[in-house]
Amino acid sequence: MQNQLFDLPDTAEPVVILKKDGLAEYLHHFYDSEESDHLYKRLLNSLSWESDEIKMFGKLVRTARKVAWVGDPECMYTYSGVQKAPQPWTKELAQMRRKLEQFTGHAYNSCLMNLYHTGDEGMGWHSDDEKELDSTAPIASLSLGARRKFTFRHKQDKTTISVFLDHGSLLIMHPPIQEHWHHSLLKTKTVTSPRINLTFRKILPGK
Repeated sequence: MQNQLFDLPDTAEPVVILKKDGLAEYLHHFYDSEESDHLYKRLLNSLSWESDEIKMFGKLVRTARKVAWVGDPECMYTYSGVQKAPQPWTKELAQMRRKLEQFTGHAYNSCLMNLYHTGDEGMGWHSDDEKELDSTAPIASLSLGARRKFTFRHKQDKTTISVFLDHGSLLIMHPPIQEHWHHSLLKTKTVTSPRINLTFRKILPGK
């Protein structure tokens, strides 16, 4: 089993951090500091944030982290046994979607956002492989706010690859990465400020 931690130099082009059974690319500053600050404040105040509900041992448990699901009207999404109807695109999110589509060359019709208040809140090991997701499309993950450590773990050989996600950074997860890898946002006592994560996705309507 191999364990690798990337603390990457700031470059103008994405850096490949994973290329086995899928591809993951990371860009330090998809948005500069000023624009990242602006987007963080606007998203915090313009969306309806709610505690997530997940099924654990047959019971619904409300999480400390908050979530917001935004997308085209037909983009219903079910995960952890809970179905979500999308909020409409805000001006800022529509602009972010257009910029991502131009940069990646792929279309996105939805965005799942997580608000982590401190490092005490994280996300356990999982794959973004729900039946509604287009498994041929990449998932583009934007980070705003606190710097957090993000880790991939291979489902078979347990290799781990970690990267620090900075304010304004972009992580692109290309297929078939969700088939072969889990990922996690690790909890930490050293982070006391909030972070918003936006994962732009392509939903298959009617699934």
